[in-house]
Amino acid sequence: MTDNSGVGAGRRILVTGGAGFIGANLVRRLLGDGWSVRVVDLLVTGRKEYLDGLDVEFVAGDIRTPEVVADALTGIDAVAHLAASGSVVQSVADPAANFSTNAIGTFTVLDQARRAGVGRLVFSSTGGALIGDATPPVDERSVPRPISPYGASKMVGEAYGHAFAKSYGLHTVSTRFANVYGPYSGHKGGAITVFFKALHSGEPLVIYGDGKASRDYLYVDDICAGIQLGLTADVPAGSVYHLASGVETTVTQLADACRRVVGKPDHPIEFRPPRPGEVNRNFASYDLAKAELGFSPTVELDEGLARTWDWYLAHVL
Repeated sequence: MTDNSGVGAGRRILVTGGAGFIGANLVRRLLGDGWSVRVVDLLVTGRKEYLDGLDVEFVAGDIRTPEVVADALTGIDAVAHLAASGSVVQSVADPAANFSTNAIGTFTVLDQARRAGVGRLVFSSTGGALIGDATPPVDERSVPRPISPYGASKMVGEAYGHAFAKSYGLHTVSTRFANVYGPYSGHKGGAITVFFKALHSGEPLVIYGDGKASRDYLYVDDICAGIQLGLTADVPAGSVYHLASGVETTVTQLADACRRVVGKPDHPIEFRPPRPGEVNRNFASYDLAKAELGFSPTVELDEGLARTWDWYLAHVL
């Protein structure tokens, strides 16, 4: 299943956004697997202390600046492109900023990677926001109809990744993430972070809408395993894969799971009006990723939430 011919014997990788949530986990996994790692991060949401004590070359810079990216790619065999503006809500409030980081930034990384002769580039895409409102489970055959600027920006990144694969021979792989959770996410604004902080402070858990909206939650170790497979698997350039759990979890079920893990099953919940741009129901099939990448999730929700809660207690709360 592996083909390292495009990666290089030294396995030197650039991780954009490597000081962020997923990046901090991926860097540790790559180092443990013998990769030489360079990180480029603007540190808008990422935190350099997440990389403290790691044998990582760090570049503070903006992926929208060609010269920064070109320098960061010197001697690099592969790229894991994680850097992004990841909030649906913020993308609705400021679509221009989201487009600048996600569309222009991704184009810049792709363009400089093909100029540098990079062997493989894995792009971090999204499942729910890119597909939009569709009857789940969604898969790689589902027609993308994004309902937020964030989803549209990821669709642009996938399209350019495929175009660069076919026009220039850059071996791109797009991985569509489920809702990822786990350690090093204390700075994030997702539901699990908000729920854990509310459970710790005694504030009610806030749910937007009626609680029936659903997502596909994947523990960060599983998403990082999928990215690694995308870096090495013998798959066609321009391929797209859903990395997901295949399990639909409503917001109310997630809140109940968080309350259960923390030991506060009766903690109050407050319902508020739904927010624009957010998909109602979503979960994905990972059948193609299983067949072609060898990907399968290994961490169930309660176990992953317990690990995440332990990390929050030690580092955030």
